[in-house]
Amino acid sequence: MNDQASTYLERLKIPLSNHWLIAKSGDRFQSIADRRLTEFKDYHHRTGTPANILLAEPEPVAFLATFIAAVISESPVILGNPNWAIAEWQQVLNRIKPDLKFGNIPDILDTNNSRSHLPPSSILIPTGGTSGTVKFAVHTWETLAASADGFRQYFERSQIDSFCVLPLFHVGGLMQFVRSLTSDGRFVLFPWRSLADGNYPDLDISDFFISLVPTQLHRLLQHPKTANWLSKFATVLLGGSPPWPELLNQTRSHQIRLSPTYGMTETASGVVTLKPEEFLAGNNTTGRTLPHAKVIILDDSEKPLKSHQNGRISIQSKSLTRGYDTDIDTEQITQLITDDLGYFDDRGYLTIVGRRGDTIITGGENVFPAEVEAAILATGLVADVCVAGKRDRDWGEVVTAVYVPQNRAVSVEMLKNAIGDRLSRYKHPKQWIALKQLPRNDRGKINRKLLMEQIVTCQSQKIEPN
Repeated sequence: MNDQASTYLERLKIPLSNHWLIAKSGDRFQSIADRRLTEFKDYHHRTGTPANILLAEPEPVAFLATFIAAVISESPVILGNPNWAIAEWQQVLNRIKPDLKFGNIPDILDTNNSRSHLPPSSILIPTGGTSGTVKFAVHTWETLAASADGFRQYFERSQIDSFCVLPLFHVGGLMQFVRSLTSDGRFVLFPWRSLADGNYPDLDISDFFISLVPTQLHRLLQHPKTANWLSKFATVLLGGSPPWPELLNQTRSHQIRLSPTYGMTETASGVVTLKPEEFLAGNNTTGRTLPHAKVIILDDSEKPLKSHQNGRISIQSKSLTRGYDTDIDTEQITQLITDDLGYFDDRGYLTIVGRRGDTIITGGENVFPAEVEAAILATGLVADVCVAGKRDRDWGEVVTAVYVPQNRAVSVEMLKNAIGDRLSRYKHPKQWIALKQLPRNDRGKINRKLLMEQIVTCQSQKIEPN
């Protein structure tokens, strides 16, 4: 058995007065964990091999109890999204054949007739990036624990109290649980929808960390009551996608202790983070590298660049994934060269520029969508926006802005005038498409495949030279 995880579970058997888990039906955690652990041990005893466990449990307490039982029994556990559509489930079941299933999993025919050979103790966390294709980064308890340990060292905390509103099947939510569990901290489970409606528990949150994505933070800042509540947290971690400058300025105006963070599923969450004191002092970077990782900037030949030189972000870390799905290396990956672009300044602070694959080349000029999106959001005329490149015979690609207007009165002409000299003329969108809602997933990331389909099918304005 995984002795380290088992030790943590034993600690949780302290009477409920310990209040480590603050959640609706939190008192059911131990009984579910014990029952699942017995079930997983029995399966191993009967078959001689640990069960491949597919976990898509929508009820958070049941999810966590089943997850920790799987880890202790050294059973491979595949984390699934209860809200996946049939096509997404089909992708998963065509590649990975589970032995035991828990949660909202449709009864569909899979074409994978052979049992998946997953390493014992592997933890498969879904990651699809912005492509809309489901795949899994393979972690272990050791990689997750390494991330949690680096986090504690960076923030100089012996105990991490976490307030979680993110999905537990994604790394952003799961790592909040791991940080609290491995440090004897408290863990709060609270539904995002209740928080978005302005409701929150009567709880002293002055020692707590909360993790949000930019779209969530933006929504909470629209209400003075919730903005004031956020300012009471020890730290508000912000990840998932780059924040825009106006969002950072608005957050700072409320004296919210924000920590912009850079990381991904493959790194078991953050590897670069800005401390809240630095943010409040006016620093708008993503921060410095955490102790468990090493981050460098590479050119196209994979040679290291100097400070202030923009290039691809490369990561070495004890928390790196071992691979994807069933294509798993026997040894942990030692280096991950990402498609993310950025640079370090002279003091070691990282600035994220965008993604190499998202760069728009229009008329021979490079345009980074994140910069254009930030300029459009700063106008205050849109509730959401995504900028992409659409193929064009004359320009190569044209900068296209897909946006959600704040109200019906917002026109394309108003938007063009509002961005004015915020951007060079070649960076101005040539096409503007208004939608009621952008295709974002539950982490706030755009499904770019679906977005491009909408760009092609939507009626748009005639392309005109800037």
